[in-house]
Amino acid sequence: MRHDPSPYPERVNRLRAGISENDALLILHEKNIRYLTGFTGSDGTLMAGRDWLALLVDGRYTTQARGEAVGTEIFEFRSRVDGITAVAGERAVGAIGFESPSLSVEDYLRLQEKLPGAVFSPLSDGLRSLRAVKNEEEIALIRKAALIAGEALAAIREMIRPDVREKEIALELEYRMRRGGAEQAAFETIVAAGANAALPHARPGCRAIAAGDCVIVDYGAVSGGYHSDETCTYIVGPASERQREVYRLVREAHDRAIRAIRAGVTCGAIDRIARESLEEAGLGAHFSHGTGHGVGLDVHEAPRLAAGREDILRAGMVVTVEPGIYLPGDWGIRIEDTVLVKEEGCEILTPTSKELTVL
Repeated sequence: MRHDPSPYPERVNRLRAGISENDALLILHEKNIRYLTGFTGSDGTLMAGRDWLALLVDGRYTTQARGEAVGTEIFEFRSRVDGITAVAGERAVGAIGFESPSLSVEDYLRLQEKLPGAVFSPLSDGLRSLRAVKNEEEIALIRKAALIAGEALAAIREMIRPDVREKEIALELEYRMRRGGAEQAAFETIVAAGANAALPHARPGCRAIAAGDCVIVDYGAVSGGYHSDETCTYIVGPASERQREVYRLVREAHDRAIRAIRAGVTCGAIDRIARESLEEAGLGAHFSHGTGHGVGLDVHEAPRLAAGREDILRAGMVVTVEPGIYLPGDWGIRIEDTVLVKEEGCEILTPTSKELTVL
């Protein structure tokens, strides 16, 4: 499959900003390589200098790389370290910035041994924000993924009833997303009922839904490599007054945060708005995670909407808003939408209503 190469030169130029003549950058994260070249293989290494770009792959991916990474030099290797050494040696590279989370200690030590004249240094946090602002094509793919996922949930919602197991609902939801056009589920679908709903990252199991349960469904689809992320909480009736009240409070925190999102606001400020809303209700101790995160080629990427984060929201960023309350041993409620940041306000991309629904 050939990809439109038009976005890639601009992305690579942003990556190269500040590179000196004898410097090189070593990109190892497969999603960053895809973002910069269009190569969709699961294994590769990208090296970028001030005026050159080389994609290193083994023989399994050579043909694919030539078809996808248009305009990029393709270098076939048998050993990644030897390939990096050869490319760096040919270009007399003196300094190499590398993605430290993606380079093993073993390979790092071998590279130092083979390139004794090169200075290695981990890349700054700036690389993490390279993909944060999406273009129209990326936004369209996220929007499509969200629509596929939402339609799948609507199709299986009647399964959320007493005596149906969490795992059965999760499997059917993932099947419906694939059938509806998703490349895959964005992550392992969470269906958590009753006390399991008090675990923010519960895994669906054999627990059968019972009357009175809160049921958290956290799910997403992938379209064109881009992810969606959404959480709905349903109550299988009868719903208690306490469940209705906590749902109302979580929804209020969710809505307040969304109303505050716009370009120029800090990520920490959005988290604070959601958190203070629940603290005012005496539930702050039961909100145990950040308010949201960026979504794109990864389901979790920059920026993070969390306490103390001073990153500034910019138009074109796509982030989640997902406050939740978890009462150990009882139940939990989380409400999540994915939104597109705009100059004034934001647009909700996930389609499912977040009104309280008692099934």
